[in-house]
Amino acid sequence: MATALKPQQDMSEAERAARQELAACYRVFAHMGWSEMIYNHITVKVPGEEGAFLINPYGMHFSEITASSLVKIDIEGNVLAPTEWHVNRAGFVQHALFHKHIPDAHAIAHTHTTAGMAVSSVEGGLQPVNFYACNFVGQLGYHDFEGVTVRDEEGPRFLESLGNKRMMLLKNHGILVMGKTLPEVFIKHWALQRACEIQIQTMSMGQPIVVPDDIVAIHQRDLHHTQIPGGAGAAGFAAMVRLVDRTDKSWRE
Repeated sequence: MATALKPQQDMSEAERAARQELAACYRVFAHMGWSEMIYNHITVKVPGEEGAFLINPYGMHFSEITASSLVKIDIEGNVLAPTEWHVNRAGFVQHALFHKHIPDAHAIAHTHTTAGMAVSSVEGGLQPVNFYACNFVGQLGYHDFEGVTVRDEEGPRFLESLGNKRMMLLKNHGILVMGKTLPEVFIKHWALQRACEIQIQTMSMGQPIVVPDDIVAIHQRDLHHTQIPGGAGAAGFAAMVRLVDRTDKSWRE
């Protein structure tokens, strides 16, 4: 039985809860096959601490991450709590930018899934050819690939590509999702990943059936009827955490 994250004098209850939720999310992503060895990132703001967020330790697989191993860092790159681990600059640059400039980006996920990278690497990107894709028509930004994201000067172009949206396909690169809560980010990533997987399979079979714009509009209008109380993604995320818990509860530590 995993023990709870040990209290620390300088850690608030809100930070402790955020750490455990984020660690659980990393384990869920690993379970779903969305990890990329030691790369890619999911981050959350530390509640009540301006400019501080939690990020994965560079060198640790998603399936190994625990609440206490997460690195606390600020948007200037200062590590705010003792750690033996480094932070991947390619993740810091992108996530710090959005946490700084997008007030409602409490949580952010960036992955290199095969399906996400494949769809981001073709002209036209995601197409309205399946149920899940119709969720996102008109709601995705696209950002041209400029190489590994380690240069601060790319920041203004990232923000311009995002505009007023909260999801992007980074061309030739992968998926970027942000949201007001971590469960919201999880469910958006899950649905976008499914949309990409199904598009790849559909395109391999022949000419797809394209959903007309008016039907897409009806679909998006009515999606809220499928939600249950608790907030976007909360029930689905909780179900996946229970699934992960059946084999390993060490993420709480």
